[in-house]
Parts: sequence; C-alpha cells; structure tokens
Amino acid sequence: MTETQMDPRTIATNVRSIFSLPDVVIRINDLIDSGDASNYELEQVISSDPALTAKLLKFANSTYFGFSGKVETILKAISIIGHKELRNLVLASSVTSTFKGISSDLVDMDTFWNHSITCGVTARLLSSSVGSRERFFIAGLLHGVGRLILFSQYPEESAKVLSCTTQGEDVVIQAERKIFGFTHAQLGAELLKQWKLPPNIWKMVEHQLDPMKDAEYEYDASTLCAAINIANYIQPCTNQKINHEETIPDRAFKSWSYLGLSVEIIESVMTVAKLQVTEVFNAIR
Repeated sequence: MTETQMDPRTIATNVRSIFSLPDVVIRINDLIDSGDASNYELEQVISSDPALTAKLLKFANSTYFGFSGKVETILKAISIIGHKELRNLVLASSVTSTFKGISSDLVDMDTFWNHSITCGVTARLLSSSVGSRERFFIAGLLHGVGRLILFSQYPEESAKVLSCTTQGEDVVIQAERKIFGFTHAQLGAELLKQWKLPPNIWKMVEHQLDPMKDAEYEYDASTLCAAINIANYIQPCTNQKINHEETIPDRAFKSWSYLGLSVEIIESVMTVAKLQVTEVFNAIR
C-alpha cells in the first residue's frame, strides 16, 4: 500500500463501479433534483421495484415517522413524508445491499448496519430543532462507508487497523492515518461526493473526526460526532471485543458540550433511538 500511496479520490473513483447506487435510486435522485417532479412520477419509478416498494411502505409506517399503519400506498407515503425524506428512504433502503462481498472476518454486516442506523436515528433525534433534519439520518447511516471500502479493497491492512480496536477509537484513527495516509471519514466523503449527494451530507461525514474544523459545518459535524459516540454505547460496531472501560474520545465530549447535551438528554435520546432503530433496521435490512 505504502509504495503506491493512493488518495481517497482515486480509490473512490476506482470502486464507484463496484459500490454503485441502483438505477432506481439514481433516477429518483435526478427527478427530485430537477425540482419539478410530481408525486405521480416518483411513484411510477418506485413501483417498478417491488422490493423497494415493500421496504418503503414498511419504513413509512414505522415509529420513525409516527404514522403506524396509516400509509397504504406509495403515493400517500410520498405526500406525507415529502420529497427530501423520500430520497433518503430510497437511499437507505438500497444502500445496505450495495456493499456486498466484504469479508466476515473483518466485519459482521448486520452489526455494521445496525450501528450505522443507530447513528442515523440518533443524529436525527439530536437535530430535532433544525430544518431539513432528514439529512442527519443519511449522514449517520453512511458515516462508516469509508471503512467498508477499505475492508473490501485492503483487507490485510484493514486487519492491522482493526487489531488496535481494543485500545480505543483514537488509536484506530491513528493507525488508519499511518497505514493509508488518510482516514475512513475522508474516503467515505469522497464516495458520497461521487454519488452526487449534497455537500451538507458529505461534509458532515468528512469532518466527523474533527467537527470544529470548518466553521460552516461545525454544528452538523458536531451533531454527527455526538451521535456516533452515543451509538457506540447502544451498539458497538466491529467484530472485535470492545473494552467498555475505554476512554471516550475527547472530540465526543467537546461535541456533547458544544451541543449542550446533559447526561439526562443523552439517556432519553438513547431510549427513543433504541425503539426506532429496531423498526428501521427491520424495514431496510
């Protein structure tokens, strides 16, 4: 790896064909981006994919939205949740099947996605006072995809990085920088950029390890950082044994205090998140 040190952009470009979004997601993305898509047009595209239709209806009826059992058609789902949230649901429903063929020695995919969904649900709960909060769910859901790219393309180097897991997250990040020359956060952001997701999603992913780096995205990145570290308590992410005595990263404390999160708030967020995660996980896996 070191001899041909690659940069995140090159790697993301090389894997874009392996980890590509399904056509239906790209078509929905384009329709919503055009700004004049009708609910009927969107319904036509979604209905052409029966598996996606079933997932979306299940998702729309979950406690995540609070409409349990009231949404019987895709058209109704679209009119209730709106186009932006629809885009996220379509992405969430398909992204878990995009990353296939990754060694189970490195990661248990159900555990990985459960953790990612937990991050997404938690980030959305933390950002409840913000407009367009649905993007926080997507940033949380996709915050770790850089790791999946590394697992798939560089399994041996990734195993070395993972061997540091018991020493805490900061040591893992240092190992990534030493072995690859960049972090999974930078690599994940590059892939999301190439998927044409908006900057207010990929910038969050890029700055998750250093939330105060860019003043414009400080609140967003701090929210994601806080959510990731809260999710670690709910659902550890890797196959390795997690030592719960490990120190919480400094950036997590900084994010929590920046957002004004008390222990009570964090605990109540965790309680709500656990309920929503189970339903969202069952809907999209």
